[in-house]
Amino acid sequence: MDWVWYLFKFEGRINRAKYWLAGLIIVCWTIFLMLLLYAPVGYLFGWPAKLSLDLDNIFAIVDPNSFQKLSRADVSIIVVNVITMPLFLWVLLATSVKRLHDRDKSGWWIVLFFFLPGLVGRFEDRIGDSILATWLGISAGILYMWGVVELYFLRGSPRTNLYGANPLPKVQNRPRGAETRLRATTSWDQDSEIELLPHIGSPPTGMHVNRGT
Repeated sequence: MDWVWYLFKFEGRINRAKYWLAGLIIVCWTIFLMLLLYAPVGYLFGWPAKLSLDLDNIFAIVDPNSFQKLSRADVSIIVVNVITMPLFLWVLLATSVKRLHDRDKSGWWIVLFFFLPGLVGRFEDRIGDSILATWLGISAGILYMWGVVELYFLRGSPRTNLYGANPLPKVQNRPRGAETRLRATTSWDQDSEIELLPHIGSPPTGMHVNRGT
C-alpha cells in the first residue's frame, strides 16, 4: 500500500475497511504525540487536568470565547492541540474525501456532513431557546448521522466512477480447476481436438466366412 497516498493525498478512492483503519491510525498518532508533548509543554505552561481528543477542539479555534480567561494549564492544552491538530485534521480530511469518492460523491460533502454540524454544536447554546435553535440542532444531528452512515457503513460504487476504479478486487465466485485454468490461459490447438480412429467396416468383396471350420 502507498501510505503517503493513503493518508495524505486527496485523489482516488478507499473502501470502508481502509477508512476504519485510518481512524485507528489517527487516534494512535494523536495519543502518541500528546503523550510525547505532555511533559515539555506541562513544564513550560503548567500541567493540564486532561488532554482531549474531542473534535470540538478544532471549532474552538474560531470561537472568541475559547480564549477568554485562560489559565496556564489551558494554554498548555491549546499548545498541544495546535501542534497535533494539523496532522490529525489533514489525515482525517484526506481519507474522508477519498471515502466520499468511493461513494461517488464530491469531497465537498465533508462540509455538509461534519463542519456545518460542528459549528452548529459549538454555537447552539448562544442562539437561545427558539424554534431556530431547535431546527438547527435537529438538522445538524441528521446531517452528522448521514455522514457517519455514508463513510463508515455503506458500500462504495462497484464500477469505475469519476474518481477512479473500484478499490476492492473482483471476487471469483466459483474456483477454477487446473484443467479450466489451462484452457483459459492457452490457445486452442485444433490438432489436439482431432481424434483419428481406425476404419471399421464390412470385409472387402471376395472374402467370406468358412462355415466348415
